[in-house]
Amino acid sequence: MPQQETLGEQTSRKKTSRRGPRPKHIPRRMCAVCRESDAKRELTRIVRTPEGTVEIDLTGKRNGRGAYLCDRRTCWERAITTPILGRALNVELSDDIRNALREFAAGLSDTPTEAAQAVNSEEPTP
Repeated sequence: MPQQETLGEQTSRKKTSRRGPRPKHIPRRMCAVCRESDAKRELTRIVRTPEGTVEIDLTGKRNGRGAYLCDRRTCWERAITTPILGRALNVELSDDIRNALREFAAGLSDTPTEAAQAVNSEEPTP
């Protein structure tokens, strides 16, 4: 009479995969204005802290309710002038907060390709 495998023996068998290592998971987030999805590290997080202040979170790890914006100046201007960002953060944006966001947006380019060209122009040519 052949022996039957027990449940422990069935689960202990490893199934080998020939596909190679699994790719690293990259978290994705959506821009609150243009609704385009991108890698979390490529977007800038705006956070409403538990105290109720709104700040730019460059680390992406601050405590509070967050909303993400892509690095296009047009998205930032639209987020500042319309109620989109305030609605995403569940807070009314004051003039001081809007001015701080405008100052940050002043350093951004209109399109991502301009930013990429600026980075490429800084690289030395061989």
